[in-house]
Amino acid sequence: MKNTKKTILLFLAVCTTALTYVSCSNNDSIVQQMDVTSVGASIAIDAVNEMDINTGLLITTPTASTGKPTETPPAGICGTLTVSPTTDTYPKVFTLDFGTAGCTTDQLTRKGKLQITVSGPVTSTGSKMTIERIGYSINGLKVEGTIEYTNTTTTPTVPQWTRKVTNGKLTDTQGKTFTSSGTCTVKQTAGVDTPFLLSDNVYEMTDGTHTVTSDKGGTLTLTVLETLVKKYSCTFISKGKLKVQGGALNGVVDYGNNDCDGKYTYTHENGKIFNLVM
Repeated sequence: MKNTKKTILLFLAVCTTALTYVSCSNNDSIVQQMDVTSVGASIAIDAVNEMDINTGLLITTPTASTGKPTETPPAGICGTLTVSPTTDTYPKVFTLDFGTAGCTTDQLTRKGKLQITVSGPVTSTGSKMTIERIGYSINGLKVEGTIEYTNTTTTPTVPQWTRKVTNGKLTDTQGKTFTSSGTCTVKQTAGVDTPFLLSDNVYEMTDGTHTVTSDKGGTLTLTVLETLVKKYSCTFISKGKLKVQGGALNGVVDYGNNDCDGKYTYTHENGKIFNLVM
C-alpha cells in the first residue's frame, strides 16, 4: 500500500501540473505536439484505480488471525469503516468514510466515501468486488466512476481477475475534466502460496485497453501490446509494452527489462526514441 501511495503522489503531481519531462538525443516537434495533459490524466487515473482496488482488497480480504474481513480500517488507511451485514454472509457492503473534511495518510488527503460491495470472498472464482466513489476526491482531484473486479480464475495456482472501469471521470484542480473507461485481465504469477504476505506478489496484465477523453474532445488510447509486469515490491511497472495512440502520439511505451525503477521509453512511429522517467 505504501508503494502505491508514493506512486500516486507523483502521478497526481504530473496530472495537476500537466507537465512531462522528456530527454532524447534529437530535437523533434513531437515533444511540443504532445497532449501532456491527457497523458498525465491517464497516468493519474490508472494510479487512483490501483489505489482504490488495493484499499478494497485490504478491507475485504479475511485476515490471518481471525479468518474474517476486518471491521476496522487496517494500518495505513484513515477513515471510518462500517460493514453490513456483520455476520459471515454475503453479499457484504463495506463503506469507508473519509469525511467531508477528509483525512490524510502519507501526504494523501482523501474525502468522501468508497462503497465496496463483494458478492463473496475475492479469492473465490466468480466473486465480484464493486467499488463506487461517493463525493470522493484525492488531494483535490475529484474522482468518479465504478470499478468491477471479478475473479475469473480457472487454474487455482494462477489467480485471475477482470477489471472493468465504467463512467470514470477525473476533475482536476483547475476544473478540467477527463472521462475514462477500460477493461483488462490481471493474473497473479507469484506469491500465491503466501496469501497473507504481499511483498512477494507479482501481477501481470496480459491484455486490456484504457481510453481517456478530455473535455476538449481529445482522446488517448492505451492498449497492452506485451504483458505488463507489476511487482508489489516495486513502485512502478517493471516490464511490458503499451501501444499509445491519440493526437500526435502513435507509438509504443516500453517499460524495460524488469528493473525496479521508473524509467521507460516511448518510440514514435517514425523511429524516434524518447527516454522518460516517471
